[in-house]
Amino acid sequence: MGLGPRLELRQSQQLVMTPQLQLAIKLLTLTNVELEGWIGEEMERNPLLASGDVAEPGEAGPSGVDASPDPLPVSEHSSNTGLESLLQNGTSGGDAPLEADYSSERFHHDCTSDQPADWGERANQGAGGDEDGFDFDRIAGSDATLAEVLERQAVAQFSGIELAIARFIIDGLDECGYLAERVDDIADRLGTSPADVEQVLARVQMFDPVGVAARTLSECLIAQARAVDRCDPAMLQLLRNLDLVARGDMAGLVRKCGVDREDIVEMIRELKAYDPKPGLRYGGEAATAVVPDVFVLRGADGGWQVTLNQATLPRLIIDRQYQSELAAGADRATTSFVNECVASANWLLKALDQRARTIVRVATEIVRLQQGFFEQGVSQLKPLTLRQVAELIEMHESTVSRVTSHKYLLCERGLFELKYFFTSGVGSGDGETASALAVKDRIARLIAAEGEDVLSDDKLVEVLQGEGFDIARRTVAKYREALGLGSSVQRRRARALKAA
Repeated sequence: MGLGPRLELRQSQQLVMTPQLQLAIKLLTLTNVELEGWIGEEMERNPLLASGDVAEPGEAGPSGVDASPDPLPVSEHSSNTGLESLLQNGTSGGDAPLEADYSSERFHHDCTSDQPADWGERANQGAGGDEDGFDFDRIAGSDATLAEVLERQAVAQFSGIELAIARFIIDGLDECGYLAERVDDIADRLGTSPADVEQVLARVQMFDPVGVAARTLSECLIAQARAVDRCDPAMLQLLRNLDLVARGDMAGLVRKCGVDREDIVEMIRELKAYDPKPGLRYGGEAATAVVPDVFVLRGADGGWQVTLNQATLPRLIIDRQYQSELAAGADRATTSFVNECVASANWLLKALDQRARTIVRVATEIVRLQQGFFEQGVSQLKPLTLRQVAELIEMHESTVSRVTSHKYLLCERGLFELKYFFTSGVGSGDGETASALAVKDRIARLIAAEGEDVLSDDKLVEVLQGEGFDIARRTVAKYREALGLGSSVQRRRARALKAA
């Protein structure tokens, strides 16, 4: 083998993720709310991007692009102009943005600014508001946390080392209000005795909400019983034997508490009024409302139409006037910067357009395949996979997965994640398969309608097989547990306690 220089020719393949490709994939995975925030950041980076007012249907917008509505009916199959084409050749099938006419749209009034012009006047006539319309004083401020509520009470009742112990206890509570740390460990950390910690802990448990800082469910309920002066020996024994209550063992409770059955029934009725998780009154973050990405509306012909929710997104345009001002008499560096901004803005507009069209195409195909669900409900839901939708719209399965992740659809039956419509199948007697969600729904209905004769899993299998579902007992048990429904023995005991 020679050691001199030489030329070699090699052939290899590699996938290069261009910035445009990365942008297209990223936009496809974002929800409308996330996309709104991302667009705001892009507008700060690119001075040529601006938010324009939505033009009237058929009227040219500020950027000279027709903004006429373009909803896709369920029965229509358009050509492949979505993300696949964008990723292959970097061009859009059309520059017209996909927008819907929301003047007659029934779901888009999701905030005060979306209401009709006379909404404030009409609301004030019925609610007694002022003449300025919406009363912002009705918007409540953020509630105090559990730690803040308990801290105020601790400062009012303790001082010195006791206050330090109380603060340490409060800091160690979980979101439900329970104390996980041992008393001995708290005493070691603070250099005090366990008896002092126990004394402070007993007083903290009587704070509002009563029962916080408890170490067990029994201790939490005992504190609440003491607060209402109901912790007599019989009730104390009942609360110390909650396992018997859970099993519905009335004979064992009568023996432990030393009272008759009627008294046990009365104590259990009182027990139902106690709060097993008092900390949740103040715990947790405020729930975030889910904003739908797609609307499914019934058309005039009885079919279904799919449109995007454009209410949460600004309409982007290129500020041509500002572009001309920057380009006038600019040096080479400024001209290069303006050209880069224009190219970036054009690509972003095309990517947003293709994202919208891809989402609508996927949602349209889902609605077409699951039309029975939209007509009759979950009992008509069919098994569906990402591959089936991908083949029908001639896209890759990964593209369909990105489109359906964290995207929500709003229809007459409620708000559903697009992933909801992809379910596994269960064999049926007619040779077809039924959706697992449809089988779960049927199991839930059968259990909800059961009378005095509680249905066992074997009985549920017989009923389902009689209705044409080819299902095994272990599958019924798995679906029942997934629904949060207990076994026949557990349901029978729960019914006895409820009747008591």
